[in-house]
Amino acid sequence: MASLASGRPFRSVLYIPGSKERALEKARGLAADAIIFDLEDAVAPDEKAAARDVLARALSEGGYGHRARIVRINGLDSPWGADDLEALGQHPGVEAVLIPKVNRAADLDAVAALTDKPLWAMMETALGMLNAAEIAAHPRLQGMVMGTNDLAKELGSRHRADRLPMQTGLGLCLLAARAYGRVIVDGVYNAFKDDNGLRAECQQGRDMGFDGKTLIHPAQVEIANAAFAPSAAELELAQRQIAAFNAAQAAGQGVAVVDGKIVENLHIVTAQAVLGKAQRIAALAG
Repeated sequence: MASLASGRPFRSVLYIPGSKERALEKARGLAADAIIFDLEDAVAPDEKAAARDVLARALSEGGYGHRARIVRINGLDSPWGADDLEALGQHPGVEAVLIPKVNRAADLDAVAALTDKPLWAMMETALGMLNAAEIAAHPRLQGMVMGTNDLAKELGSRHRADRLPMQTGLGLCLLAARAYGRVIVDGVYNAFKDDNGLRAECQQGRDMGFDGKTLIHPAQVEIANAAFAPSAAELELAQRQIAAFNAAQAAGQGVAVVDGKIVENLHIVTAQAVLGKAQRIAALAG
């Protein structure tokens, strides 16, 4: 099974309601790296059946370019999840299936039996946090999506700009994703008109190690793309580190010094990853 995640940026992952034809059309022209076509929270119960048909038609028409196409189904414990998979679980326009409220690896098994698509997991429950490593280890899993709104509700936590109540859950999921080589994207920022707040939360997520951020409005895409891309300063430093390390090795030395700091092989691996990510992002623009 080819990996959806291999080498692709996931800086901006935009939720689009599967029932809204206008939004589905507009998404074809947005600069998001990935789209989550949502059949769950964004679709009212009496619109679920129609939303499947609308989304299936839009995906058949195509036009989404390089954007990763991920469909969030309803849970299999709901009246709609099995029908979602029957309608879209084998659709050629669907690249991956996102499962809500994953608590344990067995939740992935149940969906894996009904589709051969790669699986992504919504990480939004206390039990899911405690079982993050088990979930990340699942052989069909390719990505994890933080559901911080649902997690806050379950924890009974208050909103804080520093997201202190979220740190344990965010950290557990990040550790699990990195241990098993999965993509992991941060939760949404609800105040979609607050650019400064979004920018700060994106920066925090990037500093922690997330690959990108889930978004609820197209206006948030540009900020997320900038925050999760290597900056000019990071690129310049990576280039200087590689050059200095190569020169040190040519001189028979095992380490280099850049800006008064030791540069070892592990720093070169990171520097090469920074340059590689920038190249992949540039290729999208081309």
